[in-house]
Formats: sequence, structure tokens, C-alpha cells
Amino acid sequence: MSNGPLELYAPRDTAFRAVWEIGVVTFKVYDLLAQGRTVTTDVIDAADRFLREEVVRDAEKMGDSNGLGFVILHPGDLGVTIAAQWWSQGSVLCQRIYRRQYDDDVPLDTIRRPSVACVWELEIINAEQTIWRETMMTLRPDRFAYLNTLAT
Repeated sequence: MSNGPLELYAPRDTAFRAVWEIGVVTFKVYDLLAQGRTVTTDVIDAADRFLREEVVRDAEKMGDSNGLGFVILHPGDLGVTIAAQWWSQGSVLCQRIYRRQYDDDVPLDTIRRPSVACVWELEIINAEQTIWRETMMTLRPDRFAYLNTLAT
């Protein structure tokens, strides 16, 4: 039995970029960088289109959104991932992912390749769920504290 492809773990640089208010959701935006990679204007433009045309539309259609979430802009070793998460029903994390390999003009089909996140993205997701619990799942939910407490 094969273990499949394996990768050695090395920490990746993470930085808070900004808060983006797009439609019904306000997102904290993080950069997550593989060695030698940067978030380019093309990645930012793709993220803006993806959030406006797909993510926010899905959040509106689904309903029960808490209006808050976070986005990970991740130029990785093989391609770019834009992982958008938003909170719903007070405790449910919803996700839409855009993935495109560097040598391909067309994004990957995330339905047929149903990955959740890589280990580096999971670090941010885990930190964000802790922040959500501590700032929003309390007797006095604090939107300001959620938006200003960062996973980095």
C-alpha cells in the first residue's frame, strides 16, 4: 500500500491583509505564503470576483448568515487557493474554495476534488474558530472584537 505523495512540513508566512465588506458578509482577509510566493494583484482580483460572484451569493441564498467570515489568499507551491469561510446559524462554518494550478487557466473542480484545506490553512481555520467562540458565542457577542482579533 502506498502512502501517496508526501511533503515535509515547514511553517509558512501568514499576515493579516484587511477587512473586506462585500455584500452581506464582512471578511477578515489573510495572506498565507509558500516559500518565494506573494499575493499578486491577479490573486486579489480573482478573490474579489470569487467572493462577489459566488461566495456572497451562496451566503445570501443559504440564509442564516451571521455576516462575518474570513478569507485565506494562499499562493502555494503548485497553485493558488482562495478559501472563503463565513459563519452561519451562530456556530456553523461554511466554506467555498477556489483553486487554480499555476500552469492552468481554468480553476480546479472543487466538487470533484472535495478537499477542505491544507495543513497551513487549517492553522488559520482553527485559530478563527477559537476567536469565534471567544468573541461571538458569549452572552454579549462582540462583532468588533471578532473583526479585530487576528489568527496571526
